[in-house]
Amino acid sequence: MTGTGAAASLGDGRRRGKVTVATIARLAGVSAPTVSRVINGQAGVALSTRRRVEAVLHEHGYQRGDAAAQAPLIELVFHALDSLWALEIIQGVEEVARDQKLGVVLTTMQGRLTPGAGWTEQVLSRRPMGVIAVLSDLTAHQQAQLATGSIPLVTLDPTGEPLHDTPSVGAANYNGAMVATRHLLDLGHRRIGMLCGNLKWPFCRARLDGFRAAMDHAGVPVDPDLVRVGPLYVEGAVRETEALLGLPEPPTALFATNDLQAHGVYEAARRAGLRIPDDLSVVGFDDLPFTRWAGPPMTTVRQPLKRMGTTAAAMLVALASGQAPRERRVELTTDLIVRESTAPPPGR
Repeated sequence: MTGTGAAASLGDGRRRGKVTVATIARLAGVSAPTVSRVINGQAGVALSTRRRVEAVLHEHGYQRGDAAAQAPLIELVFHALDSLWALEIIQGVEEVARDQKLGVVLTTMQGRLTPGAGWTEQVLSRRPMGVIAVLSDLTAHQQAQLATGSIPLVTLDPTGEPLHDTPSVGAANYNGAMVATRHLLDLGHRRIGMLCGNLKWPFCRARLDGFRAAMDHAGVPVDPDLVRVGPLYVEGAVRETEALLGLPEPPTALFATNDLQAHGVYEAARRAGLRIPDDLSVVGFDDLPFTRWAGPPMTTVRQPLKRMGTTAAAMLVALASGQAPRERRVELTTDLIVRESTAPPPGR
């Protein structure tokens, strides 16, 4: 659809309340086709003009009313596609998409948390049914742009506090970490360490808080030397674990923020000549498929990643059809899966 055609379809004859494209054009001091190009994410508009039009659109609460123009697509945005964690979520989203006869478009930000300046315009030009942002941090301006284009947004495990009216899906990270730590305490461990992820991510903070709460409830002080912050990947976990194992009093158990870190603990223990769980107990988080085939099979907290994907996609479909979500924040339960990587500490 060209800019002129879009302007005609969105003009005075099609209203969102009392606000029309013609009204927005008059208030912004531009032509109706220019407003249409901004709404549709099309090129050919100077940045300063685009921002001025977007400000007027947002101020007056304008939203497109032509739902029929939407493409039958779900836009799924990841900060990175570099682990089985992402694949589990994709499978969940695709399950709903297949049932609804929708396609799925994957966008990766190559490790960045906030999409680049041109991302929103690209989404507006594609006109998907909606956007699911996974571990991403869309700015308030980007969220307002999507709202103006009548493109609903659902965040999955948001990196920051989402806007109060942005639906989101997550897991019981705090409780899962408490249960995992309590499991180690019940086995008799007292020198328990934790490998944390970047604490700018709420799920990492929640898991650290759950770990500390379980230790505090058991009356066991947390040794700050046993808490390390590092990347949520194998290599970083190997490095941090080697540092922990080199302490005069190393931990007898380690709780990792995710399974990839726990896999790094396995490798560091192997290099140090330690046996799991005889010399060191290990608990991960996520229950990715490889954990059951680790040597030994890994005790971990199962995060319902696929169900998180289906829940977010179903929420998005409901929003796109004009339904208000029953809950703005859905938090799914986690479960401790006890396998063979945990045992009482040496000497017990």
